[in-house]
Amino acid sequence: MATFNSSEWRSVCDKFRRAQNLSEIESRKDPENDPFRSKYNARELLKEIYSDLKNFDTGENDDNESDQPISEQLPDRAEGECSGNRYAGDSPAGLRSAKLGVIEYYLGVNHVETEELSAGEEHLMNCIKLLDKCNISQENVSVFIQARNQLGILWASRDEIEKAQGFLESAESMYVWYMKEVGQPPMDLTDLFLAEEEALSQQERTKRFEMAYTHTLYYLAQVYKNLEQYEKAGRYCHSTLQRQLQFNQFVPLEWAINAATLSQYYITKSRYMEGRHCLAAATVIAGLAGEVPSEAAAQENEAECEKREQLRQKRAEIARCWIKYCLNLLQDAKKLLEDNIGELDTDRQAELKRARQQEEEEKERGRKSAVLFGSSDTFDSICSLEEKVSCAFPLDFDEARAVFLSGQVYVTQAKEYFEMDGHVTDHIEILQDHSALFKALSFFEEDLERRCKMHKRRVDMLEPLCRDLNAQYYLLICRQLQFELAETYYEMMDLKLAIADKQDELDAHTVKKFNHLCTASMKYYQMFLDSIRSPEGKFPEKLEDEVLRPALVAKFRMARLHSRLISPSPATQLENLSNSLCCYNFLVQYCEENPEARPAVETELELSEEMVSLLPLKINRLKAKLASSN
Repeated sequence: MATFNSSEWRSVCDKFRRAQNLSEIESRKDPENDPFRSKYNARELLKEIYSDLKNFDTGENDDNESDQPISEQLPDRAEGECSGNRYAGDSPAGLRSAKLGVIEYYLGVNHVETEELSAGEEHLMNCIKLLDKCNISQENVSVFIQARNQLGILWASRDEIEKAQGFLESAESMYVWYMKEVGQPPMDLTDLFLAEEEALSQQERTKRFEMAYTHTLYYLAQVYKNLEQYEKAGRYCHSTLQRQLQFNQFVPLEWAINAATLSQYYITKSRYMEGRHCLAAATVIAGLAGEVPSEAAAQENEAECEKREQLRQKRAEIARCWIKYCLNLLQDAKKLLEDNIGELDTDRQAELKRARQQEEEEKERGRKSAVLFGSSDTFDSICSLEEKVSCAFPLDFDEARAVFLSGQVYVTQAKEYFEMDGHVTDHIEILQDHSALFKALSFFEEDLERRCKMHKRRVDMLEPLCRDLNAQYYLLICRQLQFELAETYYEMMDLKLAIADKQDELDAHTVKKFNHLCTASMKYYQMFLDSIRSPEGKFPEKLEDEVLRPALVAKFRMARLHSRLISPSPATQLENLSNSLCCYNFLVQYCEENPEARPAVETELELSEEMVSLLPLKINRLKAKLASSN
């Protein structure tokens, strides 16, 4: 049996060190016309090492290796129990398999990095085949896990998500078993090719092993997301982020954006405590990336310019996530508190306030059960930021206003980067969210005049955009703005009507204001409907799904608005009622010709059918009155 002497082994270790240096350091300097030069050189060294290991240090006869297909040799479980004639991981034969497995692993990674995926897969599977003969041990557990990580990434890149899932879940179960049964810092892949005096410290081994497992969780999060297992994906993403902080394995801005993105998942599930925690952590960790260079410094230095752009953009993106948090919190609270006509249900409000007192006592317990982010350096800062924004549903105007004001602060921050000049779509979306914040807050306002003023702020914000935006290039956005402005004026009209009902007599100013709101709402509904017409000006016989409900609702609202217009002239009243009937008729006729449209506008259709039967009587009475007065 041939074995290495010390000088021969030092030669092998030197080749390994040079291969690592070529692959990880020298490859960054490779020219564009030969991008893989260092990787190819590293590959040749790895092949030499593999050959050396095969020729020396022979443990078991290679002829005894199973001819069974590799895919059938994969262990069903990762418990590390003896299966057949498995070697002990730290035996001579086990160590030989581990060394060969490490070289196969690096050859696999090398081929993947040079875009030779099939060859990469073959080497990685050879690595697994070698290690499958050994029980999991301190000597080989790292390569066990990392080989499966790499195969998981490889199969995911081929959109074979379930295959990727199998390898990654196997890596996860190996880690869990090892930590439970062994728990000692395992050897790193490189340890097998280092002289004793060069061995890594226990602390460094632990860090590298935990980093490999963090990668397993990260890749599993992506896999579960692709499989639409969103709850599981969110849980794994949260664990990944927590571990990255715990082991100091993160790039601040990248980590912050990932945490802010995760917050949006929690928000969709109404898990505002977790969402707020992610956003607070994102804000604090983004701060670790440093101060934003001044504009003057950025103009003088390209690196400073790039840093300024990146910091401003990422922090603005986090601010936008905060806006969504505040907006969704207000909107969800509104859904919780509104009655069947969309107004505040005071009985429900009182019930929820009573329930909240009881919840406060259990708050601390629930808080501790959440997965918390932060090291000792950042934890206090994260908690301090969380305290500035509530995660409980606001139940009255004061609580809602506090959430609104927080959202408005982040609107200002986001707009500083996403300016209209250069970021048209983003800027408009931020203003639309700002408008939505006012709309959500208005629900909690009991004073109808003040509520009307909030909607006026929305109009002042959106009307200039609608006027100045080129509909040819921004058709979808223009439609959104037109419809929202029409709805906003419509809500203001309803509020003025409610205020007018409390007055004994309407003065001329109130009538003028009321008619202006009706006319403005109709103008924007008509602009929306006109945007649906063909270039020749023809309205479509059949509406596309995305505009079906909005278009029919626009017609329904215009019918109501025409009938609401106040005029002392019977002739004008007759004209308004006729226009109203025409709009109601349009909706009824469209649904008769297209029965599949009925479910989209059930309530509006029912009322329209009623008005189509009632309005002609009213119109005929008015016509008779006009005729008798002439």
